[in-house]
Amino acid sequence: MRVSRVQAEENRQAVINVASRLFREHGFDGIGLKDLMESAGLTQGAFYKQFASKDDLMVQASRRALEHAFDRWSAAAAANPQDPFGAVIAFYLSMEHGAEKMDGCPIVALGSDAARQGADVKASFEAGIREYLELLGRWLTDADARESSNKTMAVLSTMIGAVVLSRAVNDQDLSKRFLQSAAESVRTTMSSDDERPGERQ
Repeated sequence: MRVSRVQAEENRQAVINVASRLFREHGFDGIGLKDLMESAGLTQGAFYKQFASKDDLMVQASRRALEHAFDRWSAAAAANPQDPFGAVIAFYLSMEHGAEKMDGCPIVALGSDAARQGADVKASFEAGIREYLELLGRWLTDADARESSNKTMAVLSTMIGAVVLSRAVNDQDLSKRFLQSAAESVRTTMSSDDERPGERQ
């Protein structure tokens, strides 16, 4: 039976959604096309009607995962307009987020994998990272653009690194301490301008 264009596009989007989660759980090389397509309720034979290659799917799935992650940051911030950054910290540097293998931060889950991939996959991650940095930059009070940029990079690196480390250990207490220490560190970094002597109005 011939599949309509509408159904074909729905199938394509379903594969991208499934892949964005399964790649985060297993890594780009940890799951094959057959299992990906079966998880989307489709046959492996339908894959090449929708994607040029597995690399093509990796690019699309990476974009989807990063869009989803950015939406979660935005939703957390919007839920607490009085302290949007605090809300993002509470969400991102939580044990619950650290345990989300399929739905958690794709940079944490796939960053090292992306470093070994081609330019297109890296471009997807770069775009997502720049969106994170832009959102963090909105919460800075520093007037110096270069210093603000350096600060947001340091904050993002700390947050991502803490979740990576928290996932890499068996000791739950140690895992929690990585997240808590990072939360304290980035709060201090983001508020340092307000605490500089002589700069309060």
